[in-house]
Amino acid sequence: MLFNSYVFWLFLGLVLLVYWRLSHRQQNGFLLLASYVFYSAWDWRFLSLILLSTAVDYLASHRIHRSTGPRQRRAWLALSLGTNLGLLGLFKYFDFFVAELAALAATAGLQWNLQTLGIVLPVGISFYTFQTLGYTVDVYRRQVAPARSPLDFALYVAFFPQLVAGPIERSARLLPQMQAPRRWRRGDFAAGLDDVLMGLFKKVAVADNLAPIVNHIFAAPPGSLSAAEVMLGVYAFAIQIYCDFSGYSSIARGVARWMGFDLMRNFACPYRARSPQEFWRRWHISLSTWLRDYLYVPLGGNRGGRLATYRNLLLTMLLGGLWHGAAWTFIVWGALHGGWLGVHRALSARPAWVGLRQAARRLWPLLSVLATFHLVCLGWLYFRAESTAQAATMLGRLGSLAAGEGSFAMSAGVMLAFFALPLLVYEAWQFHGGRMVPRLPRHGLAYGSVLAYALGMLLLFPAPRQNEFIYFQF
Repeated sequence: MLFNSYVFWLFLGLVLLVYWRLSHRQQNGFLLLASYVFYSAWDWRFLSLILLSTAVDYLASHRIHRSTGPRQRRAWLALSLGTNLGLLGLFKYFDFFVAELAALAATAGLQWNLQTLGIVLPVGISFYTFQTLGYTVDVYRRQVAPARSPLDFALYVAFFPQLVAGPIERSARLLPQMQAPRRWRRGDFAAGLDDVLMGLFKKVAVADNLAPIVNHIFAAPPGSLSAAEVMLGVYAFAIQIYCDFSGYSSIARGVARWMGFDLMRNFACPYRARSPQEFWRRWHISLSTWLRDYLYVPLGGNRGGRLATYRNLLLTMLLGGLWHGAAWTFIVWGALHGGWLGVHRALSARPAWVGLRQAARRLWPLLSVLATFHLVCLGWLYFRAESTAQAATMLGRLGSLAAGEGSFAMSAGVMLAFFALPLLVYEAWQFHGGRMVPRLPRHGLAYGSVLAYALGMLLLFPAPRQNEFIYFQF
């Protein structure tokens, strides 16, 4: 069930029609039921995994809170971690590691008889697993109290707008919203409509229209591609994945706002970042902060000296890459980002613009944005490629400035400019003086123009084929 399908909007309309006629406790029960129906529409069998995670973490959090001895608290925390990470490991990584071990054994002349299971990856398992893990760890750290009501906690785990692709909400932020009564406010509807409209525009008008370009280039034999085609394919994928994922997050935020909830903002103009560190402050913010607080800091953060800091950055990003999928391409993607973060930290002690002339200093912010964007695009090449070999070949074609006929590159460049450039200009206007403009005032020519453009693109240029949200596979 997708946010850009008529079935979902009919489902949502029925939910809202009933929802605002109920009391607070009835609202939570109804939303929980709607969330389970929503998830079951994909495959009802995997609903048992959500129920298992919910029951284990609710029980473990209360036992941790009541226990006074450190051994008992650690034992209950281990139960929660073992259950959630065990489910994630089985469904997401078992087949990958078995296949890699078999290949390693074959190179050593050994025969590996253990077979892969061919397990289907449950949609959204990485997101709700991290969300419940964060809750249990926060209770263990005594940063939050355990949820009083199992109904409220179950809704926190399964809340359907953000269930299958985030954002990964913290219990300290979302659980109180589950527990407090909610009232209908006209301002919430207007704010939600802005988010939903912009999310649909990004997904349907931009991401889905760029998907054919990306698919064509990454499906072609790498040796047949010109340097321009490789470059445009990577640029197109950079815009596609941003609009696809930020579009989902925007729609989820808007739908939640219609029900009185405030989900966190997951993106903040990431391609305007001036450094790898700033990029991760702007891209998939809920994941980057989760990795920082529950992985990087526990590993030691920057407290153990320079080499330990570089090691912790690399390990964090390697595991962040593996979180996205069980493939070497994601591991390389994580390693690249970990390496860039380490290099940036090493160089940040002395700003690169020191010693430059005044004119060059004025250009430095722009050069920093361009350099960061292209480093990120290099990572996207590995993220999108089917294998590291394909990525390396495409990178070689790009580096050799391989020539081609140019007809597809020309049409791809025109489509990329037509669909993506207005959005990038709009976001550049939004980002003014280092601050994000939260939204346009709902009056005047500027707001009317943006609204008319987004609606016009949705109506006049729908993609020939709708695509699932990219992050559904994670």
